[in-house]
Amino acid sequence: MTEHGYVHRLKAGAPGKPILFTLHGTGGDENQFFDFASRLLPEATIVSPRGDVSEYGAARFFRRTGEGVYDMEDLARATEKMAAYVTALKEEYGASEVYGLGFSNGANILANVIIEKGNLFDRAALLHPLIPFQPADNAGIAGTRILITAGERDPICPPALTKALAGYFERQKAAVTTEWHPGGHDIRQNEVEAMHRLFG
Repeated sequence: MTEHGYVHRLKAGAPGKPILFTLHGTGGDENQFFDFASRLLPEATIVSPRGDVSEYGAARFFRRTGEGVYDMEDLARATEKMAAYVTALKEEYGASEVYGLGFSNGANILANVIIEKGNLFDRAALLHPLIPFQPADNAGIAGTRILITAGERDPICPPALTKALAGYFERQKAAVTTEWHPGGHDIRQNEVEAMHRLFG
């Protein structure tokens, strides 16, 4: 289904319950986290868009010019589009709160929407994000519950940048939790358990 600018999967939840957006990593699609999210929050509205940028056939939410080097103009475009998409669906389904779950490239667009738009999301799980720039302060982020997960040996997301992002959100007075595992750019059971605590 294509609606509000993205191909997506959607499961309408009970009235007055949260809406949860799941955002896949590079090469994933709208199916990557849809079933997991439906089990995680069975009464919530679940929305899983497919990235609208193709990198050699792999879907992404914004362009890059190299590993860890972002096309900042396209990131700005994608951020505005995603924020409008989230706002429209929140209103359409009468959601009580807005939650986000993003992995890798999906975590990056989710993080940047929070950075730019402040209080659009109430809770967000950023799985292996990479924000390789210093974001501007945004007082609207205060109070947002944010989980950041990472691998100590992640070749894509250096631990120093993960810690810098957590520090940024803490300075904005978000409620930040970090969850580490000893591996790389993969999702492990302790991250799943941390998401249950965040969204439960």
